[in-house]
Amino acid sequence: MIRVVLVDDQELVRAGFRMVLDAQADIDVVGEAGDGRQALELLRGTRADVVLMDVRMPRMDGIEATRQIGPNGPKVIILTTFDLDEYAFSALKAGAGGFLLKDAGPVQLIEAIRAVHSGDAVVAPSTTRRLLDRFALHLPDEKKVPDAALATLTARETEVLHMVARGLSNAEVGQQLFVSEATVKTHVGRILTKLSLRDRVQAVVYAYETGLIKSGQMNYEE
Repeated sequence: MIRVVLVDDQELVRAGFRMVLDAQADIDVVGEAGDGRQALELLRGTRADVVLMDVRMPRMDGIEATRQIGPNGPKVIILTTFDLDEYAFSALKAGAGGFLLKDAGPVQLIEAIRAVHSGDAVVAPSTTRRLLDRFALHLPDEKKVPDAALATLTARETEVLHMVARGLSNAEVGQQLFVSEATVKTHVGRILTKLSLRDRVQAVVYAYETGLIKSGQMNYEE
């Protein structure tokens, strides 16, 4: 079972999510919270695998709550709308495993939870690419300085990181490099280890902040 916690200050939103998720045989909603602080209190006594986290909430917002959950806690999916993209970007930097638009349909919601639980950190990759490409324009130029850790990557690992940052899936990277998907997964694992990154989403943010990928270099195919 995938244990899910719902965090949103609107009770009707939580009720809608719960109704969809309770109908799934492999998903169990184990708790609800109305703000980030309440969510942290709930998680201290509740085992959860995935947290659906709203961004703007009273007392503590979803960004700070995500930061405090940390890398050893359950995986976080940020719930956002296009007009709150800047908050979602901050949440991804805080350690969220991905994000989902609040108007996503039931199928997308369920697929997102299963994908994040299975280790695929990028939710709705085409939307993630658009968000990161947009907000790369607002990153200060002085931050775009190559990290010394980049020098530890092999030429092939650097190539793979660049493709991942452009939003390509493992299968797409494999097709372009004429290698198996398993080989790509191995490369990605080594990249994350060498750069001390938690997942693919953080790898994308890292690539932007170091200037490895620049605005306008993204793919937008679904």
